[in-house]
Order: sequence, then C-alpha cells, then structure tokens
Amino acid sequence: MAMPRKATMLIAQISDLHISRPGQNTCGVAPMADNLAACIDSLNGLAVRPDVVLISGDVTQSGTPQEVAHAAHLLATLDSPYYMVPGNHDNRQALWDAFGGTACPTRENGFLNFALTDHPVQIIGLDSTTPGKPGGAICPNRAAWLRARLIEADGAPVVIVLHHPPLRLGVPETDVDGFANAADLGAIVEEFPNIERLLCGHIHLETHSRWHGSVVTTAPSMGMQLTLGLGSDGPSQFFLSPPAYLLHHWTADGILVTHNIGVAPLDGPHGF
Repeated sequence: MAMPRKATMLIAQISDLHISRPGQNTCGVAPMADNLAACIDSLNGLAVRPDVVLISGDVTQSGTPQEVAHAAHLLATLDSPYYMVPGNHDNRQALWDAFGGTACPTRENGFLNFALTDHPVQIIGLDSTTPGKPGGAICPNRAAWLRARLIEADGAPVVIVLHHPPLRLGVPETDVDGFANAADLGAIVEEFPNIERLLCGHIHLETHSRWHGSVVTTAPSMGMQLTLGLGSDGPSQFFLSPPAYLLHHWTADGILVTHNIGVAPLDGPHGF
C-alpha cells in the first residue's frame, strides 16, 4: 500500500549576516552587505521559491540602528517572506523597532520569540540571547513559552530556529561561549518527537548533530568562516569565504532534506 503524500515546503536559512553601516566592510575586510545581496539574488532566482526565509541571528555586527536599517534595506529585496531571531551581536530593541510585527512577528516578555503555524512544518523562533553575553541561554520563561507552543502544535512537524547551538561543535570561540541550561532545552526536545530540526547559527560553519532525539543544524555564514579547532584552544579568527545558505526541503514523503547552496557562480550545466 502506497504511503500518503504530504504537502511540501521549502525553508531557506541564512545566518550570521554581520551587516555593518553602508559603505563599511565588517571588521574592515568582509564585504558582508555585498555577500547578502548576492545571496538574495540567488534566493530570488531559485526555480522553486522558498515559502519562508529564516535568519538565525547576528543580523548586524554591532546592533546599532544604522546597521539594522542597512540590513532592512537589503532584506527588503527578498521575494519570499522572512523571519528572524536575534544573535549575540544584535540588539533586541533595535531589531524590534525595525522589524516588529513583520520579520520579528511577536515579542513575549521582552524576548523576540514567534510561532508560525500556517505551514506544513510549523516554525518556532526562540530568542536564545542574553544582553551583554556571547553565549546562549534558555530561562524558565522561555522554556515555558516553548513548551506551550509545542503542545499547541499537537504533533505536527516543527522546526525551531535559534541563534546558539546548545552543544559544543569544535569551534573554540563559540564552544567557550556555551549555552546556559542546555539540559533544560534538551529535556523539552526529548519530550516532543515531532521536532524535526533545531536550526542554528553562531558558529559560521555548517554542521549536523544528533541531539536529544532530534538534529541540530548550524548554517554557514554569509562570508566569515570561523576557525575550526575540534577541541584545541585557539584565538578568535575568521577566514573570508564565499557566501552560502541552506535549503530545508520538507518532501512529499514527510522527510526534511537539507541542501547547502553556494552563491559563487558554477561552470555548467554540463551533460552527465
């Protein structure tokens, strides 16, 4: 007997944009605004348009209103609806002032959390930031809010987007940053097997890790690749890299498939 076919969905994930003021390269060398513009051109040119674009934090480099306005100007050219959670480089209030009610749909007890329930895969945005600290956290208020949204999902497939991955992944700087009360988040994830994926940023590298019965995915940056230490200590450094993003395809078979899309031009197509 054939399995029933399910509604499909395409989710794009971009992360760690680190947009500076107009005309300014991030850290003096990284052309992040140009990289984001190239990424948006790629997204807009896809044969199948994403249903949503998720931005998993660090929209800006320093969180200033000028940087947020620059990011908003660039993101306005996206043809797909987009939503964001803050990263440790962002300022919640500045993001809310620019994107409140749109890319930041709701603010709950001061946190930029949101839930999108009108898609085949429900999307929960979880604010994992703590002002003044680089690491992630889930406090009792956020844990209770997340659990309530998962109960409301009633078994429907869910992805959670948050900036900080709740485990060490081999990047010295971000491993030191850590994630306070990660065990509390892990207990919630174990309780709800309908959580298909946790979509994160922060480490500027693509990874996929089994965690508490689900999978944690981190997205590449828009062009600042952090040093991979794999357990060794080292300074905080980055390398300029081509921009890339992830496409998460919820297939008609009910499987979430992830593709890495590089923005650099490819030579092709050629016959195979």
